[in-house]
Amino acid sequence: MKALPMTRTIGAELTGVNLGDASRNDALFQEIKALLLKHKVLFLRDQDISRAEHVAFARRFGELEDHPVVGSHPDHPGLVQINRSDKEENYENNFHTDAAWRTCPPMGAVLRCIECPEVGGDTIWVNMEAAYERLPEEIKGKIAGLRAKHSIEHSFGAVMAPEARAKLAGQYPMVEHPVVRTHPETGNKILYVGSFATHFSNYHTPENVRFGLDKSPGASMLLNYLQSQATVPEFQVRFRWQPNSVAIWDNRCTQHYAVHDYWPDPRKMERAGIMGDAPF
Repeated sequence: MKALPMTRTIGAELTGVNLGDASRNDALFQEIKALLLKHKVLFLRDQDISRAEHVAFARRFGELEDHPVVGSHPDHPGLVQINRSDKEENYENNFHTDAAWRTCPPMGAVLRCIECPEVGGDTIWVNMEAAYERLPEEIKGKIAGLRAKHSIEHSFGAVMAPEARAKLAGQYPMVEHPVVRTHPETGNKILYVGSFATHFSNYHTPENVRFGLDKSPGASMLLNYLQSQATVPEFQVRFRWQPNSVAIWDNRCTQHYAVHDYWPDPRKMERAGIMGDAPF
């Protein structure tokens, strides 16, 4: 197995390895896990593996989770099918950390391409450790200790009828996470506000707010500024999909963006999301 870095900041392509084999080989899996912690997202081509092998490999990281809106494959719980062949609407073309609206967001995911357009449909990943490291020291000081609310109601729920949206919000109420979280395995600091973040929950303090102008526009502008850090190209890697290509990413320290530039061509993916811990 070889790992070829794709940028100076994030991403590596693995060659000479099959994830079906890695699902059955502990030493090989541990090598891949170490590379994931180093590069944050790994890419593999020509992974002609079964759904059972896909699930078995992902489960080596931890138990898998379902999605309350998208749903899973009927024979493989935790294997979410993302089918963009039958409708134009899309939710992935924004920078986000998967399921940050959960109390315990996913640790990571293993995504395999089933069918994709000849051109278009790339995915971008972002190193949010680098995004935090490169913040001005003044901003680092300002956001130390800040916490933000994250919501599914404002994203997936937005197109629902009011009753359905209220039910979704009742099942998954807003959660609060630190704006700067700590990676549980590396100890590195991560800027942790993506598109699911709606507002700060502890911004209105005498240190931050003199007048109402500071409270609402001031907090919103700071949140927008932090969210915009994911758009910096120096923190990114972009991957062009082919059938049987796979991406494995650490959801704790990255964001990603699925480029929606291929309609009406189909794009069919299968993702195994791995349960994680509460950010701290």
